Amino acid sequence: MSDRPVVLLIEDIWEAMGKVSRFTKGMSADRFARDQKTTDAVVRNLEIIGEAASRLPASFKGEHAKIEWAKIVGLRHRIVHAYFSVDLQIVWHMIQMDVPLVSRKNAKGCPLCFPTCSHRPGHILGQVPA
Repeated sequence: MSDRPVVLLIEDIWEAMGKVSRFTKGMSADRFARDQKTTDAVVRNLEIIGEAASRLPASFKGEHAKIEWAKIVGLRHRIVHAYFSVDLQIVWHMIQMDVPLVSRKNAKGCPLCFPTCSHRPGHILGQVPA
């Protein structure tokens, strides 16, 4: 649990996912693996996603139980504590398969915080309510 409001934790996750998508757009797996700045930036944003997910309250995670929170947080732990053994092929697979999947779901309504979610009244398509 965190003092940071849930709405901001979710925004942190979406922002980091957006960066991962932008940083790797048009790249091949080989180019990604050879581009140290991009790999470092992507890994950093995966850390942010995992850290933000770890700070979400259990009640929120329970409302969104289809999301594999333990795996998201586990990835963060692996990156932070076993940084020397991050497998860039696995990272590449994740950013090609998982990030776009969640982004496509967002086009239909945010899978992390639906428009009717009590954590974020009026939340639609990742926009912060005025």
